[in-house]
Amino acid sequence: MNKIKNILTNFGPPLLLLIVFVAAWWIGILIFDPPAFVVPSPARTVNAAISNSERLQIGLRNTFIESVVGITAAVVLGVLGAVIMSSSKHIERALFPWAVALQTTPSVAIAPLIVLWVGPGIISVMLIAFIVAVFPILANTLMGLASTDRALIDLLRMQGASKSTIFWKIKIPSALPYFFTGLRISAGLGVIGAIVGEMTVGRGGSEAGLGYYVMFSSTQLRTDFLFSTILLSTMLGLSFFFVAYLLSWLALRKWHESALAPAE
Repeated sequence: MNKIKNILTNFGPPLLLLIVFVAAWWIGILIFDPPAFVVPSPARTVNAAISNSERLQIGLRNTFIESVVGITAAVVLGVLGAVIMSSSKHIERALFPWAVALQTTPSVAIAPLIVLWVGPGIISVMLIAFIVAVFPILANTLMGLASTDRALIDLLRMQGASKSTIFWKIKIPSALPYFFTGLRISAGLGVIGAIVGEMTVGRGGSEAGLGYYVMFSSTQLRTDFLFSTILLSTMLGLSFFFVAYLLSWLALRKWHESALAPAE
């Protein structure tokens, strides 16, 4: 019973909100009766998803792969960059502003350069997903490494601990909650970056992603197909976020306050 209660507590409110949203959408269609190319009904959206299921499967597969590669590269290079910057304030002052500049530059603005250097297609989309996702991981991990308890570091130094011991036993555990916060942010951003990349530098055919079909359906005024593609993209982004949340919970649940069960 406790498990059922926990499931209802965690998933009941968002599912209830989803039901209310779909009901309001359906009632709004019945009352206002807008043209189908402006706002399709839930039934038309579902039918469009079924009739275009093969396209959506291809798009979901390609967007999933591009997002996974982009986020994985962001994790590896973001953590590596944070470790390098944390080793010296001079290195941090030299490199961090350029990381901020990379984050604040619109990916659409640099898409022509990416196409020129790499060419259109999946590789370019992966690169855009990486660019969008890397900064939250880098910034949060760097903050975690810089927030290590100085008293613990001094204590280990007094006991003769080496720099590598301090790094692995003190700094890494201290940075983990910050890293997972950045990962949860980047998980959603990576999917957004992949979809934006598909809309700007992607290809059709077997390489088409969900972003390509967003552009295709909008230019064809197939709003029902557009709605189904957007909803599928949203579910993909949510799934990435929940996977990142699950990884965070598994890593922190036994020792960090953010993942511990609340006191009775």
